[in-house]
Amino acid sequence: MSQDETGGGGPGAAPAGDGGPPAGTRDGMRDEIPDEVPGDLQDRLPEYAERVLDVADLIPPGRVMTYGDVAEWLGDGGPRQVGRVMALYGSAVPWWRVVRADGTLLPGHELQALDHYRAEGTPLREASRQADGHLPRLDMRRARWDGGGGGDDGRGDSRGDSPSGGRGGGQGEETHT
Repeated sequence: MSQDETGGGGPGAAPAGDGGPPAGTRDGMRDEIPDEVPGDLQDRLPEYAERVLDVADLIPPGRVMTYGDVAEWLGDGGPRQVGRVMALYGSAVPWWRVVRADGTLLPGHELQALDHYRAEGTPLREASRQADGHLPRLDMRRARWDGGGGGDDGRGDSRGDSPSGGRGGGQGEETHT
């Protein structure tokens, strides 16, 4: 199983705080940098982290990119590195738009992310009765953004032209609950 399939950031990819707007802006990220970041990096946001956050800012409402998609789009790092950036600094951007490749909601932040997805009209798949907590998943085939424009609704057709070659998606009933 690839890193992209395992979700990249793993359980530590939760955004800091309550996921609401950050206390400051990205220009004032000094207050957002966690204590576990080494002292020499606390004076500035690392360049790679800034690039990851810039991509997260570009993802339109109602669309998502996987951790692996972001790394591939940047041409640098991998899903785990993107997940780590999102875990440390993701509260400064729409963190719910950078997701696991299998479409599962971020553990510990499922309901909060689901609220965002519903408000933005992000395509979801109905959860099966066997699913833990009966939470829907993202419909990756329809929600995945390829980093470009297109389509009358701004969504384009993300199948086959995404940075990851259209991976993701799967079978299931679609819903916008």
